[in-house]
Amino acid sequence: MDPKEQKVREEELNAEETQYTTEEQVLNEPAEEATPLTAEEQLAKDLEQAQADIEEQKDKYLRLSAEFDNYRKRTMKEKAELILNGGEKSIISILPILDDFERAIQTMEKATDVTAVKEGVELIYNKFIAVMGQNGVKMIETKDQPLNTDYHDAIAVVPAPSEELKGKILDCVQNGYTLNDKVIRHSKVVIGE
Repeated sequence: MDPKEQKVREEELNAEETQYTTEEQVLNEPAEEATPLTAEEQLAKDLEQAQADIEEQKDKYLRLSAEFDNYRKRTMKEKAELILNGGEKSIISILPILDDFERAIQTMEKATDVTAVKEGVELIYNKFIAVMGQNGVKMIETKDQPLNTDYHDAIAVVPAPSEELKGKILDCVQNGYTLNDKVIRHSKVVIGE
């Protein structure tokens, strides 16, 4: 081997050894951050972390508060719309009966047969009761029932014609109704004593 080549070769080997040594030193040297912090530096670092946590929690709180406020406004609006338009379904179901009444009135003007008119009005009445039942409205039964103050309102007491009718309803002056099992109007009844 030529002395120049040998010298170049030695320099390359030395450069490689120096590179390996430098890499080992970097790997084996403790990092500057690993040096213990003073109490003040530790407190400053903790304070910085606490302030970051506070900002994060504050941001979450503000977002949650805004979200709840939007929810509250939306539900209030929906509730107002429900109250305003809640009876729409019931009214729509009653409109055909109103049409029947209009036709009945027109027929009454020309009709000569009273029984036919009476039957027509009874049909409209039965249709109306059926539609009310579909909407949850039911008539409170009173005939021969004992007085129940949850459903009946006694407006008069008369002597009972027989012993078994004492304390029972003899007559209904005004029918009462329930809406989905809640009394919306009490029956006005006459009781036997």
